[in-house]
Amino acid sequence: MQLKILPTGAFAANCSIVWNEPDKAMVFDPGADAALLIDELRKNDLTPCAYILTHGHIDHISALPEMLEEMSAPVYMHKNDAIWAFTPINSIDGYESVKNMPKNIVTDITDGSVIEAGTLTARVICTPGHTPGGMCCFFESENLLIAGDTLFNGSVGRTDLPGGDWNTLETSLSKLMELDDSTAVICGHGPNTTIGNERNANPFINKTYI
Repeated sequence: MQLKILPTGAFAANCSIVWNEPDKAMVFDPGADAALLIDELRKNDLTPCAYILTHGHIDHISALPEMLEEMSAPVYMHKNDAIWAFTPINSIDGYESVKNMPKNIVTDITDGSVIEAGTLTARVICTPGHTPGGMCCFFESENLLIAGDTLFNGSVGRTDLPGGDWNTLETSLSKLMELDDSTAVICGHGPNTTIGNERNANPFINKTYI
Protein backbone atom coordinates (compact mmCIF):
# COMPACT_ATOMS: atom_id res chain seq x y z
CA MET A 1 0.00 0.00 0.00
CA GLN A 2 1.09 3.56 -0.71
CA LEU A 3 -0.24 6.30 1.52
CA LYS A 4 -0.28 10.09 1.40
CA ILE A 5 -1.76 12.20 4.22
CA LEU A 6 -2.55 15.86 3.55
CA PRO A 7 -3.85 18.18 6.30
CA THR A 8 -6.53 20.46 4.83
CA GLY A 9 -8.46 23.54 5.83
CA ALA A 10 -8.50 25.69 8.95
CA PHE A 11 -8.82 22.66 11.23
CA ALA A 12 -6.11 20.64 9.47
CA ALA A 13 -8.41 17.70 8.76
CA ASN A 14 -6.34 14.86 7.38
CA CYS A 15 -7.21 13.71 3.88
CA SER A 16 -5.70 10.28 3.26
CA ILE A 17 -5.02 8.94 -0.22
CA VAL A 18 -4.25 5.22 -0.41
CA TRP A 19 -3.49 3.06 -3.44
CA ASN A 20 -1.74 0.04 -4.83
CA GLU A 21 -2.73 0.69 -8.43
CA PRO A 22 -2.66 4.30 -9.68
CA ASP A 23 -6.06 4.11 -11.34
CA LYS A 24 -7.71 2.77 -8.17
CA ALA A 25 -6.95 5.27 -5.42
CA MET A 26 -9.15 5.72 -2.37
CA VAL A 27 -9.55 9.28 -1.11
CA PHE A 28 -10.64 9.60 2.52
CA ASP A 29 -12.17 12.81 3.88
CA PRO A 30 -11.46 15.50 1.26
CA GLY A 31 -12.10 18.23 3.80
CA ALA A 32 -10.89 21.38 2.01
CA ASP A 33 -8.22 22.68 -0.37
CA ALA A 34 -9.58 20.82 -3.39
CA ALA A 35 -6.93 22.28 -5.70
CA LEU A 36 -4.18 20.93 -3.47
CA LEU A 37 -5.74 17.46 -3.40
CA ILE A 38 -6.34 17.38 -7.15
CA ASP A 39 -2.76 18.51 -7.78
CA GLU A 40 -1.46 15.75 -5.51
CA LEU A 41 -3.49 13.12 -7.34
CA ARG A 42 -2.35 14.33 -10.75
CA LYS A 43 1.27 14.68 -9.65
CA ASN A 44 1.25 10.99 -8.77
CA ASP A 45 -0.85 9.99 -11.81
CA LEU A 46 -3.62 8.77 -9.51
CA THR A 47 -7.28 8.34 -10.39
CA PRO A 48 -9.80 8.07 -7.54
CA CYS A 49 -12.12 5.09 -7.65
CA ALA A 50 -13.79 5.97 -4.33
CA TYR A 51 -14.26 8.93 -2.00
CA ILE A 52 -14.82 7.62 1.51
CA LEU A 53 -16.23 9.94 4.16
CA THR A 54 -15.61 8.79 7.71
CA HIS A 55 -18.29 11.18 8.92
CA GLY A 56 -20.30 14.15 7.76
CA HIS A 57 -18.77 17.22 9.36
CA ILE A 58 -18.07 19.95 6.83
CA ASP A 59 -14.33 20.08 7.60
CA HIS A 60 -14.11 16.53 6.21
CA ILE A 61 -16.25 16.92 3.08
CA SER A 62 -16.13 20.50 1.79
CA ALA A 63 -13.72 19.74 -1.09
CA LEU A 64 -16.00 17.02 -2.41
CA PRO A 65 -18.01 18.99 -5.03
CA GLU A 66 -14.94 20.36 -6.79
CA MET A 67 -13.18 17.02 -6.68
CA LEU A 68 -16.19 15.20 -8.11
CA GLU A 69 -16.37 17.73 -10.92
CA GLU A 70 -12.72 17.08 -11.83
CA MET A 71 -12.44 13.39 -10.92
CA SER A 72 -15.77 11.65 -10.54
CA ALA A 73 -16.04 8.46 -8.46
CA PRO A 74 -18.54 6.86 -6.09
CA VAL A 75 -18.89 8.47 -2.66
CA TYR A 76 -19.25 6.24 0.41
CA MET A 77 -20.93 7.59 3.53
CA HIS A 78 -23.09 6.06 6.23
CA LYS A 79 -26.77 6.89 5.80
CA ASN A 80 -27.05 8.30 9.32
CA ASP A 81 -24.70 11.12 8.37
CA ALA A 82 -25.80 11.49 4.75
CA ILE A 83 -29.26 12.65 5.88
CA TRP A 84 -27.84 15.87 7.37
CA ALA A 85 -24.35 16.39 5.94
CA PHE A 86 -25.62 18.06 2.75
CA THR A 87 -28.05 20.43 4.46
CA PRO A 88 -27.59 24.00 5.77
CA ILE A 89 -27.17 22.78 9.36
CA ASN A 90 -23.72 21.45 8.44
CA SER A 91 -21.78 24.68 8.29
CA ILE A 92 -18.65 26.22 9.78
CA ASP A 93 -17.43 29.72 9.04
CA GLY A 94 -14.65 29.63 6.47
CA TYR A 95 -15.74 26.37 4.84
CA GLU A 96 -17.61 26.06 1.58
CA SER A 97 -20.97 24.40 2.20
CA VAL A 98 -21.86 21.23 0.32
CA LYS A 99 -25.35 22.01 -0.87
CA ASN A 100 -26.21 18.89 -2.85
CA MET A 101 -25.92 15.24 -2.05
CA PRO A 102 -23.70 13.55 -4.67
CA LYS A 103 -25.66 11.59 -7.26
CA ASN A 104 -23.29 8.65 -6.99
CA ILE A 105 -23.38 8.33 -3.20
CA VAL A 106 -23.44 4.89 -1.57
CA THR A 107 -25.11 4.90 1.85
CA ASP A 108 -26.13 1.27 2.39
CA ILE A 109 -23.13 0.74 4.64
CA THR A 110 -23.23 -1.56 7.66
CA ASP A 111 -20.67 -2.92 10.09
CA GLY A 112 -18.45 -5.23 8.07
CA SER A 113 -19.20 -3.71 4.68
CA VAL A 114 -16.26 -4.03 2.30
CA ILE A 115 -14.97 -1.31 -0.03
CA GLU A 116 -12.51 -2.48 -2.68
CA ALA A 117 -10.02 -0.63 -4.86
CA GLY A 118 -8.17 -3.09 -7.03
CA THR A 119 -6.07 -5.18 -4.65
CA LEU A 120 -6.94 -3.00 -1.65
CA THR A 121 -9.77 -4.06 0.64
CA ALA A 122 -11.16 -1.89 3.43
CA ARG A 123 -13.59 -3.27 6.01
CA VAL A 124 -15.98 -0.78 7.53
CA ILE A 125 -16.21 -0.57 11.31
CA CYS A 126 -19.23 1.55 12.22
CA THR A 127 -18.22 3.88 15.04
CA PRO A 128 -21.04 6.30 15.88
CA GLY A 129 -20.69 8.69 18.79
CA HIS A 130 -18.82 11.66 17.36
CA THR A 131 -21.59 11.72 14.75
CA PRO A 132 -24.51 9.30 14.28
CA GLY A 133 -22.96 7.76 11.16
CA GLY A 134 -19.29 7.81 11.98
CA MET A 135 -17.23 4.96 10.58
CA CYS A 136 -13.64 3.75 10.37
CA CYS A 137 -12.01 1.67 7.64
CA PHE A 138 -9.66 -1.19 8.47
CA PHE A 139 -7.18 -2.54 5.93
CA GLU A 140 -6.55 -5.95 7.43
CA SER A 141 -3.69 -7.02 5.15
CA GLU A 142 -1.86 -3.76 5.86
CA ASN A 143 -2.93 -3.63 9.55
CA LEU A 144 -4.00 -0.01 9.06
CA LEU A 145 -7.03 1.84 10.42
CA ILE A 146 -8.40 5.08 8.97
CA ALA A 147 -10.12 6.36 12.10
CA GLY A 148 -11.64 9.70 11.11
CA ASP A 149 -12.59 11.62 14.24
CA THR A 150 -13.40 8.57 16.35
CA LEU A 151 -9.92 8.13 17.80
CA PHE A 152 -7.01 10.57 18.04
CA ASN A 153 -3.47 10.41 19.32
CA GLY A 154 -4.16 10.91 23.03
CA SER A 155 -7.79 11.87 22.61
CA VAL A 156 -11.13 10.94 21.01
CA GLY A 157 -13.82 12.67 19.00
CA ARG A 158 -15.86 15.29 20.81
CA THR A 159 -19.48 14.47 21.57
CA ASP A 160 -20.85 17.91 22.43
CA LEU A 161 -21.86 18.72 18.83
CA PRO A 162 -25.34 17.90 17.48
CA GLY A 163 -25.72 14.15 17.09
CA GLY A 164 -22.82 13.32 19.38
CA ASP A 165 -23.23 10.91 22.26
CA TRP A 166 -20.54 9.86 24.73
CA ASN A 167 -22.04 6.48 25.69
CA THR A 168 -22.31 5.56 22.01
CA LEU A 169 -18.73 6.65 21.39
CA GLU A 170 -17.50 4.52 24.28
CA THR A 171 -19.09 1.48 22.68
CA SER A 172 -17.45 2.36 19.37
CA LEU A 173 -14.05 2.75 21.01
CA SER A 174 -14.42 -0.68 22.58
CA LYS A 175 -14.75 -2.14 19.07
CA LEU A 176 -11.51 -0.47 18.00
CA MET A 177 -9.74 -1.86 21.05
CA GLU A 178 -10.40 -5.34 19.66
CA LEU A 179 -7.74 -4.62 17.04
CA ASP A 180 -4.12 -5.64 17.59
CA ASP A 181 -1.79 -3.28 19.45
CA SER A 182 0.39 -3.02 16.34
CA THR A 183 -2.43 -1.62 14.20
CA ALA A 184 -1.40 1.74 12.73
CA VAL A 185 -4.03 4.47 13.10
CA ILE A 186 -4.47 7.42 10.76
CA CYS A 187 -6.47 10.01 12.67
CA GLY A 188 -8.84 12.63 11.30
CA HIS A 189 -6.68 15.39 12.81
CA GLY A 190 -3.18 15.39 14.17
CA PRO A 191 -0.42 12.77 14.19
CA ASN A 192 -0.69 9.06 13.56
CA THR A 193 -0.73 6.56 16.40
CA THR A 194 -1.27 2.87 17.09
CA ILE A 195 -3.99 0.95 18.87
CA GLY A 196 -1.42 -0.10 21.47
CA ASN A 197 -0.41 3.49 22.20
CA GLU A 198 -4.03 4.51 22.73
CA ARG A 199 -4.89 1.42 24.76
CA ASN A 200 -2.03 2.17 27.13
CA ALA A 201 -1.93 5.97 27.30
CA ASN A 202 -5.18 7.53 26.06
CA PRO A 203 -7.03 8.89 29.13
CA PHE A 204 -10.38 8.57 27.35
CA ILE A 205 -10.08 4.83 26.76
CA ASN A 206 -12.15 2.90 29.29
CA LYS A 207 -9.72 0.49 30.94
CA THR A 208 -12.54 -1.93 31.81
CA TYR A 209 -12.78 -3.23 28.24
CA ILE A 210 -9.12 -3.59 27.34
